[in-house]
Amino acid sequence: MNPGPEADRVLLAHMRDCLDRIHEYTNAERARFDASRMVQDAVIRNLQTLAESSQRLSSDIKGTEPQIPWRDLAGFRNVIVHGYLGVDLGAVWLVVEQDLPALTLAVKRMANRLGAQG
Repeated sequence: MNPGPEADRVLLAHMRDCLDRIHEYTNAERARFDASRMVQDAVIRNLQTLAESSQRLSSDIKGTEPQIPWRDLAGFRNVIVHGYLGVDLGAVWLVVEQDLPALTLAVKRMANRLGAQG
């Protein structure tokens, strides 16, 4: 897919889906996350996919949300993907709890700027 508004719309929809799934799986409750390896695996996989999609967004659209630490998001993806000896579940939960609410709002605003639905 070529970079540009249409690609950004698709990527943002994909990111929103990942964010929605993470919320569905955890209901923003640490106990739910801690209680199930399946939920942990699902959250980690969706974070990985979310971060990968964010790396493919155009610089133009990312520039509309400069408060989002785009580089850190990409770096977190690398930690998840290359964490051969395990992933720090506490760090994963901190991302879910502290970073995803702002990212969710930013993704919605970016989608609205591009005229995407939702």
